[in-house]
Amino acid sequence: MAEILFWVYLTNSVLLINHEIDSAYWQEWELFKLPGGITGFLIVHFPALFLVFYGLVLVFQRAAAGLMFSLGLSFGGLFAFTIHTYFIQRGRHEFKAPISQFILIGTLIVSLIQAGITIYILAA
Repeated sequence: MAEILFWVYLTNSVLLINHEIDSAYWQEWELFKLPGGITGFLIVHFPALFLVFYGLVLVFQRAAAGLMFSLGLSFGGLFAFTIHTYFIQRGRHEFKAPISQFILIGTLIVSLIQAGITIYILAA
């Protein structure tokens, strides 16, 4: 099950990183009213991406901390889907492109699978 978690974590990482690329296109910092524009947005992503990749290494090594990173990533994916769905329902036009929707729905599905596998491993 740990090997499956590695591949699911990797898949979710790719989806979330693509979502963040899409977020730069849609100027997400304006959606969330974050200061710093593109510069601040990119600076925040240096440590965030480091943590995503570090978590992948820990999952690969089957370290206990990797399971916490896995839960964090899956909850991050669930949050991304939920908050953007909320904004879309409120009439925002961002993230309504078919590829944006594909990424968000894919993130939801993979995040649920990842959380389930992670919780299963933690309970074993």
